[in-house]
Amino acid sequence: MDPTLPDPIAPLEGQAELKAQSGVGLSDAQLSQSRRQTLDLVNRLHSTGVQVDIDLPQIVVVGQQSSGKSSLIESVSGITLPRAADSKGQPLGQARNELFGPIIYNKAEVEDRVRRAQRAILSPSKPRRQFLDGDIDELSEKSELSFSRNVVSLSISGPEVADLSFCDLPGLIASVGTGNGASTDIGLVEGLIKSYITKPSCIILLTVACETDFENQGAYRLAKLHDPDGKRTIGVLTKPDRIPTGEEKGWIDFIRNEREPLENNWYCVKQPSSSDLKQNITWHDARQREEEYFAGTSPWSELDSIFHKYLRTRNLVDRLSSVLSDLIAKRLPEIQEELERSITETRQNLKDLAPAPSTDPFNDIAKLIHDFTVDLRQQVIGVPDEDGLLQAIRPAQQQLRTAIRRTAPEFVPLSRESAPSFTLPRVKFLDNEEELVAGEDADDESEDDSEDEGVPQAGYLLGPFGPPTPQQSSAIYVDEVYDRAHEARTRELPGFYPFVVQQSFITEIVDKWHAPALAYLQTVQRVMSKKTKEIVNKHFEGFGQGVLEQRVKTIIHSHLNKCFERAEDRIEWLLDLEDIPFTLNHHYLSDYKEKFLAYYKAAREEATRNNIATQIKAFEQRSIEPSSAFVASPTKARYGSSQAAEPTGVAKVLTGLAEMGITGMKPEDVYKILPLDTMAPAINIMADVRAYFQVAYKRVADNIPLAVDHELVRGIERDVLKILNTGLDKRQDLKNKLDRLQTANEELLGIGV
Repeated sequence: MDPTLPDPIAPLEGQAELKAQSGVGLSDAQLSQSRRQTLDLVNRLHSTGVQVDIDLPQIVVVGQQSSGKSSLIESVSGITLPRAADSKGQPLGQARNELFGPIIYNKAEVEDRVRRAQRAILSPSKPRRQFLDGDIDELSEKSELSFSRNVVSLSISGPEVADLSFCDLPGLIASVGTGNGASTDIGLVEGLIKSYITKPSCIILLTVACETDFENQGAYRLAKLHDPDGKRTIGVLTKPDRIPTGEEKGWIDFIRNEREPLENNWYCVKQPSSSDLKQNITWHDARQREEEYFAGTSPWSELDSIFHKYLRTRNLVDRLSSVLSDLIAKRLPEIQEELERSITETRQNLKDLAPAPSTDPFNDIAKLIHDFTVDLRQQVIGVPDEDGLLQAIRPAQQQLRTAIRRTAPEFVPLSRESAPSFTLPRVKFLDNEEELVAGEDADDESEDDSEDEGVPQAGYLLGPFGPPTPQQSSAIYVDEVYDRAHEARTRELPGFYPFVVQQSFITEIVDKWHAPALAYLQTVQRVMSKKTKEIVNKHFEGFGQGVLEQRVKTIIHSHLNKCFERAEDRIEWLLDLEDIPFTLNHHYLSDYKEKFLAYYKAAREEATRNNIATQIKAFEQRSIEPSSAFVASPTKARYGSSQAAEPTGVAKVLTGLAEMGITGMKPEDVYKILPLDTMAPAINIMADVRAYFQVAYKRVADNIPLAVDHELVRGIERDVLKILNTGLDKRQDLKNKLDRLQTANEELLGIGV
């Protein structure tokens, strides 16, 4: 039998074990063996501390101070317990039993041992041995606490003792007088009681002293609050011999279950008085006197026989044992399910926790670093994942290309005065190579796939490089180009102009490439910083208290900044190379030069010699009609139907050229044989610069991402293992510090300080 059990959130701070003599307390051999086995099973469950997690059936004794709780427990257990002492302490999360002294074989020694255990609980910082051997009166005066959530667990065993577990809780306190405890004790005790009786499997053994008005006893209020239907409460009236004369009827109504009815009824017991206790009355004598009291004392003796089963301690014990065993039988299958469910949940919670502290931190850290570098290298090389590093960088690359392409010079082959009334046609020969790249706004109708050479339109940098910012350059008119060329002439012969003119335009264009190139580098750095942090978190966040993770982040951040600086220097170097125009792609340059020259001349002729342009357009339109055809040869020409006809206009010119042996001419080539335009040198410069831009911008649009990839993207992975090992190794730092200190000390010793 275990008359006390640990609070579900408190550890056990003391224990006394008693080998009971037969014939006392619950030593009723008539209790069924199966009942004893189920009660014993629950006791063993309580001893594991699992009541912290599972609601186990138990009986708790609740009442006001001096309501007769201790006497009731003594009558049930057959041993004497100390009065006016309870057990505070901090919850440890794991309930446990701690032996307090050797096994007791003489029940007369139990009261003293329990009292000492209580003193030990109330002074948790003192050694346990001090309370086993010290002066009990002196120890009682020096308690650190007035109450505790820790308990004294008393286990009584014997061949004829039935198992019954119950917990004697501290009595509710109405008020605290001077020197009798702290004002917080009232709330502490009430909270302790609530922690038990709120559980559905808790049977509330409610003690009510008949010497005090029922309405003034707060224990029933608590029981009613948490068991409003009275299904878990068994009421016990104590001290019936102290009922004031004339008030017997009010208490008899409880036994009849007419007042505050309970499902398991109210009981009444008569325990030894103070004088009886002083005379060391035996347990057998106490039970005999109780029997005589109820048999010969009115109004109890006058009750109908049906209510006699609610009188006397033995009837109460029978009922308690029956109710507890029935509850256990009902709860056992549920307890099994709850245990299995809790085990599964707890295992999952353990899996969700960070790994346990390492027992081999050196090798564990080495493995973490290795796994991190492997993962980083895979990201740098490229992974087939939409969230991969290279996939995140690609939009910025396309935006860089677009931004550089938009720095193309906006040459207009007309003077500033005549340009507003004329719109340049689309550059058709760029249609195939200037495809819309990923990352550009495909729905932006104002942005043609080709390089629109139009009248004054400000260029813009779009995309991730910041808000739209108008470029300083706008349209460049042919008369402005001519003026710049004329002013640059030195010793050149008439009709010749220095190359410095083309170079000045090219330099202005190259200067515009610095801003988008640096913006691209900064964008890639942000992507790299985010991705490396994610990889660091993935591999290091579960190790220790986060110190290693933070340290690795700091090292990688520093390494990334150095890679950024190298990439920035490389970009500046590449753009410095572009200060002097150069290319070995002569074929492409010449091809572009020829095409842009023809384009600018055609646009200018259309604006200045509209009649010729109109004839060329009309000729081109007729040439594409199915019923029309034109064949130019040295001998004859036919135009229109199958009948030979004398060619006119453009057709006549082309026929004449063919007759002279100049074949393969196109209608737009007519402009080449027209009288020389005074602006021809400026048109030629415009074609030179625009053709060179077409070659150079593609080179730069490739080289800048390549440089950033080499110095920053792939650079972050280069030597990262060595950098991490060095950064995490404090030994070299300490050696360097020691060298500095020793050198300084030698300097001081050298001057005799």
